Amino acid sequence: MATQSKGICQTVVAATVGGLAGSTATHLWHRFGPGPKRVSEERRRLARAHQQRMHWELLSKAIDDPDLAAVIDTFDVDLSPAKRRQMLYANLWYINAFHLYESGLLDRKGVFGHLRELFQSPYICEYWEITRPHRAALDPTSTEAEIGRMAEELFNEIQAASDTEEWWVVGEPPSD
Repeated sequence: MATQSKGICQTVVAATVGGLAGSTATHLWHRFGPGPKRVSEERRRLARAHQQRMHWELLSKAIDDPDLAAVIDTFDVDLSPAKRRQMLYANLWYINAFHLYESGLLDRKGVFGHLRELFQSPYICEYWEITRPHRAALDPTSTEAEIGRMAEELFNEIQAASDTEEWWVVGEPPSD
C-alpha cells in the first residue's frame, strides 16, 4: 500500500509541476512570442515599405509621361506639362523626407533640417503652396498631418525671413 501511495503522490506532483511548467510557458509565449500585435506591426511595416515603393514607381511613370501625369493632377491650378512634372518631382522629395521620419531614419529635428533645406528651392516652395488643400484634408491626428503642420510653420518662417542669407538658422527645430 505504501508503494501505491508513493506512486500516486509522484503522479500528482508530476502533473502539478507539468501543469505549472505548461502554464508558465503559455504565459511567456503570449507575452514574448510572435503574438498578433507583433505580427501586425511587421505586416504594417512591410506594407508601408511596399506602398512607398509603389508611390515612387507610380509618380516616376507620371513624371516620365505627361499623359499619365494628367490622370493624377489634383493641383487645382493650370500647369504646363513641364511644371506638372516639376510639382510631381517636388512631391517625391517631400514624401521622401516624410518617409525618412516615419521609418525612424530621421527624428523630428532631422526632418526639420531636411525640410529647411528643401524649402530653399523655389519649386518646392511653389509645390508647398499649391498643395495646402491636400494637407488640409489629412486626418489631423495623423503623423503626416503633424509633420505637415511642422513644415508649414517652418515654411512660413522661411518666407517671412526671405531677405536673410542665413536660411539655415530660420525656424526653431522641434524638441523630440
